[in-house]
Amino acid sequence: MNDALGFIDPTAGGGKSRIALAPRPMDLAGKVVGLLDNTKEQGTLILETLGAALRERYGVARVVLRSKEHYSKPATDALIDDMAKEVQVAIAAVGG
Repeated sequence: MNDALGFIDPTAGGGKSRIALAPRPMDLAGKVVGLLDNTKEQGTLILETLGAALRERYGVARVVLRSKEHYSKPATDALIDDMAKEVQVAIAAVGG
């Protein structure tokens, strides 16, 4: 790769320190799962379909669906905090 061009190779890893992943549950049975819609096209449909599959196949107790204000903006701290109080597992959509 030509470093003079100023491109960043996304497969090469970053120089920043890594953040540890949150602990994963052994299974989803009985869990409350939060689904965060990024507001892109089909995001809600994708997440509603995923939520139904999670309940049917993995025994998820309840699905909480929330939406960001706009796909180009990060979720607000308030939205993340509210979801964190209610859910045990969270998934963000990548519709569009």
